[in-house]
Amino acid sequence: MGQQEVYDFLKKNKKMWFSSKDIAKKLKVSIGSVTNSLKRLRESKQVLFKIKKKEPMARKIFEYKFKK
Repeated sequence: MGQQEVYDFLKKNKKMWFSSKDIAKKLKVSIGSVTNSLKRLRESKQVLFKIKKKEPMARKIFEYKFKK
């Protein structure tokens, strides 16, 4: 599984935001490989991302979306 599969998944679902956990479940792959792919896509500015926190003390959850 490579970053192309993650990129293609986000491209097919352009209007939605996904966490790495959501993407891993949908693609049926490990969260580690998805996280590494998303990190590379984020660094190359190929995807949009935002930080989502439900509570002040909660850990950061990154959400990703296809960049138009």
